[in-house]
Amino acid sequence: MALLMNKRVRGLFDNASRLRTCTKGSALVEFAISIPLLVVFVVGIFDFSGAFNQKQKIAQAAQEGAIVAGGQPTSDIYSGNANPDSLQPVVAAAFNSLAASGVLAKANQGSCKLPPAAPSYSGSGLSWTYNFTGCSDFLGDRLSITVNRGATVSSTQTAVCSIVSVNYPYHWRFNSVIQLLIPGVTYAGITNLQESATVHNQS
Repeated sequence: MALLMNKRVRGLFDNASRLRTCTKGSALVEFAISIPLLVVFVVGIFDFSGAFNQKQKIAQAAQEGAIVAGGQPTSDIYSGNANPDSLQPVVAAAFNSLAASGVLAKANQGSCKLPPAAPSYSGSGLSWTYNFTGCSDFLGDRLSITVNRGATVSSTQTAVCSIVSVNYPYHWRFNSVIQLLIPGVTYAGITNLQESATVHNQS
């Protein structure tokens, strides 16, 4: 009788030991599956917060440029002037704001520096676009600052405004991490962030 009880007790202990081993194995499998998901979530949160932060800095640069533009004279923006002198402080304000906030990875190096090259001008209207290259760690990226000195508030109002638009690309880091979940998946991991600000012309 005692021998039978010992066998039963020993069997219970053996079953419990096997159960612990199975539980450890399943926990390891669950951990291996959850790690990629956790990495994707963490990098995604970091990446989206970085994009939002850069968008706010670009909006600030556009606002600072627009404030300067509103106070500039308009005497040199007519007659098809391809590069008015009054636009230089506007572009400098937006550019320096981006450089000070750390958006421009290579500010004041290479071709990414002030004064900018001659802007692209359509020959009609009062809008000029300044393009900078070499401002990023990625080849082909371009910073664009557009200054429109002849915008109107609406069709029913005649107030003339200045609009400054800043365009700069953001490179997503999420593209390389998503491949942990779906190998081989690729997409264009670049988004052009553009922000504009409007101020009434004072002169």
